[in-house]
Amino acid sequence: SRSDDFTVAMETVTAWAWGPLSFLTFLAFLHRHPTRYVLQLLVSLGQLYGDVLYFATEARAGWTHSDPRPLYFWGYFVGLNGVWVLVPGALLIDACRNLAAAQRALDRPHHKGH
Repeated sequence: SRSDDFTVAMETVTAWAWGPLSFLTFLAFLHRHPTRYVLQLLVSLGQLYGDVLYFATEARAGWTHSDPRPLYFWGYFVGLNGVWVLVPGALLIDACRNLAAAQRALDRPHHKGH
């Protein structure tokens, strides 16, 4: 079915792109590499995009893949899956703040010493 094709495609991207990029981001932070916040931004944005597609696909299907009982739906489906929205969201904000600070520092006029 189309839903299965979508899931396979998304999980393939997760396994082959976001997994290795997440590890590369970890290494970049470990070694204070200059690309660390760019990588953090890319991985976080990719994760959020996947989350939006996941929830949107489920909503369009009428929530047919989730248990309708309130505790399960809100606690498990929304709550636990929501972590995958909140954490990358916070990391995306952090990356943007750090990249903006770096750009502000580059944009400051440089004074030549006399």
